[in-house]
Amino acid sequence: MKGVRVVVVGAGVIGFSTAVCIAEALPLCSVTLLADKFSPDTTSDGAAGILFAAKFPDIPLERQKHWFKNSFDHLLAITQSQHSPDAGVMLSSGWQIFKDVPADKTPFWSELVIGFRFMTDGELKRFPDYKFGHAFTTIKCECSSYLPWLEKRFRKAGGQVEQRKVNSLQELSNSYDIIVNCSGLGSKTLVGDDKVYPIRGQVLKMEAPWLQHFIRVSDGKTYIFPGIHGVTVGGTRQEGDWRLQVDEGDTKSILERCGALEPSLSKAKVLSEWVGLRPSRRNPRVEREVVQLQGRRVPVVHNYGHGGWGVTLAWGTALDALGLVRKCLDEMPPLAKL
Repeated sequence: MKGVRVVVVGAGVIGFSTAVCIAEALPLCSVTLLADKFSPDTTSDGAAGILFAAKFPDIPLERQKHWFKNSFDHLLAITQSQHSPDAGVMLSSGWQIFKDVPADKTPFWSELVIGFRFMTDGELKRFPDYKFGHAFTTIKCECSSYLPWLEKRFRKAGGQVEQRKVNSLQELSNSYDIIVNCSGLGSKTLVGDDKVYPIRGQVLKMEAPWLQHFIRVSDGKTYIFPGIHGVTVGGTRQEGDWRLQVDEGDTKSILERCGALEPSLSKAKVLSEWVGLRPSRRNPRVEREVVQLQGRRVPVVHNYGHGGWGVTLAWGTALDALGLVRKCLDEMPPLAKL
C-alpha cells in the first residue's frame, strides 16, 4: 500500500471528514485534499449543524441508520472530551413541532439521539398552531470551528492541503492513484451529475444568549438553533435557486416566522446574514466506479449529495467512503502499491 496517492476533492464537512478518516486509517497512503474554497467560505460554514435526519427514498434504512449512528457517536465523543469548545461541538435540547400529527410519529433516528419522547400537551400549549411534537437532546456542530479543527487533525495525520480549483478529473489522473470526490454541488460539472441541484438556504445569526433550547418546525423552513457563537435563525428551502445574495424579503419572513415561535427574538441583535446552497440529490451518492482518464483506469470514490443533512451524516458516509477506498486498494496490482 506504501506510496498510493489519494486525493480528496472538496473542503466542506464531507470532504474533511472523509480526508481525516482515510489519512488516520491508512497511514501508508499519501492523502491530499484539494479545494478552491475553505472555511469560512464553504456551504458547511453556515449550516445550523444540528443532528437529525430525513429519510432518503432509495437507500436501505439500515444503511441510513448506520450513517446517523456513526456520526452521532463520533460527535458525542467530542462533546464529552476536552476538544468540545475548540471543535464547536455541543449537546442541544429542544423541540420539533408539527402542524398535524404525522403518519410516522417515530422517526428512524429516534433511538439514536438522547431522551427522545413525544411532547406533552403542556409543552404544546406554547405553540397553539401545532398539534404534535418531538422532544429530544441531540448534537450541534458548528462548522466554523469544526472545519478548522478537522483540518488540524488531518494535517497531524500527515495529510496535505492545497487550495486549487479542480475543473475535471482528467487533471488529477497523472498525479493520483485514487480520486475521492466530495465536491458537493460542484459534482454537477466535475462529474456531470445532473441529479444534483441546489436548495437555497438563508439564515441569520443572532445574539440571544438567553435562548437555550432549539425549536424546529417539521417542514424544515423555520427554526431557531442556539449555539456557541450566537443563535442560528432560519430559514428557506428554495429548490433549484442559485442566488447567493441575501434576500431582504426572506430576512423579513424569517424574523416574522421565528418571532411567532419565540417572541423574545424581537430583543435579539442580528449579527450577520448568510446564504448557502445545499448540495441536494434524491439520494446521496456514496459509491465507487472506475473511470478511464488519459488512458488509465482510475478508481473514483464518490461521497456527495447530502442536501441539508451533511453535518448529520458526514462521519458515517466518510467511514463508508473509507471502506470503498480500501476496496480500491485491495484490487490494485501489487506494483501500483510500491
